[in-house]
Amino acid sequence: MTGSTDVKDEQRVAALLRGAIDPHVHSGPSIAARSLDHIELLEAASQAGFAAVVTKDHDYSGVMTAALIKKHRPDLTTKLYSSIVLNNVVGGLNPYAVEHTAALGGRIVWLPTLAAANHLRWQAAAKWVHPASTERMRPVTAIPVLNDDKSVRDDLKEVLDIVAKNDMVLASGHLHVSETWLVFEEAQRRGVKRLVFTHPEDIVDASLNDVKGIAAMGAFVEHSLCMFLDGCKFKSREPEDLRNQIDAAGVGQTMLCSDLGQVGTFSPLEGFGRGIQLCIDLGYDDDEIRKMVSTNTARALGIEADVAAAGAA
Repeated sequence: MTGSTDVKDEQRVAALLRGAIDPHVHSGPSIAARSLDHIELLEAASQAGFAAVVTKDHDYSGVMTAALIKKHRPDLTTKLYSSIVLNNVVGGLNPYAVEHTAALGGRIVWLPTLAAANHLRWQAAAKWVHPASTERMRPVTAIPVLNDDKSVRDDLKEVLDIVAKNDMVLASGHLHVSETWLVFEEAQRRGVKRLVFTHPEDIVDASLNDVKGIAAMGAFVEHSLCMFLDGCKFKSREPEDLRNQIDAAGVGQTMLCSDLGQVGTFSPLEGFGRGIQLCIDLGYDDDEIRKMVSTNTARALGIEADVAAAGAA
């Protein structure tokens, strides 16, 4: 690649970062070490021209922090949203916690991640403990989402009803793909309109046929760019794997996120920019990339109007 091409690509990446949305960022504070906090994330995103970011912590709802930052840092132009992950620390499948998150403007309800039975099996096989795991305090209890007969648990049905009532996003977290199918089908029966399938490329044991089928049911498929980037400690897949994933779901149902904020690797902004460069290298045009890094995500989150207002300000 020539120097002039490098400059051209840098300009393309910078242009595509303007108006981008990162829907999955692990900024701090957290019990896991983080490379930046929520304010530092929003400062960097605003400087780059991001339309929005969504913070995610495995152990708490970030909506209170988001409200404080919005009030005291109106100079930051990137819209800030947050989410809740239904792990042990918030009481698992806790409808009260979900209602509270909804009342304070949270957009995403993640099904269990570090407390998913599938995650605990995967972690044991890897002989590794996630740095955000509460196992340092007490053993993590797996949070089941299905009954023995494979029907969705009643407590999860109550959560699904709250997600539907508040037009929130239901994200699959670290459930096994076989569980995701059943929960997503029940969610749609109960009126949930916004579904996101989390990083099928790792942990959740999804095939490309699963990706294709879950996208066909109307879910967006979210890919963690950190898992495809050379030099990232989380890399587990090759660039062609990303192409295959995107082809399976289709550009129109694909969302890209950094899934970054951890120490010892790229910042969320750098990782997101490298991910855009990867998409350029794979041959996607600017319109296709814009869909995957911005407009699809705005549709998935239901924040088109907020993003448009931020861009006009």
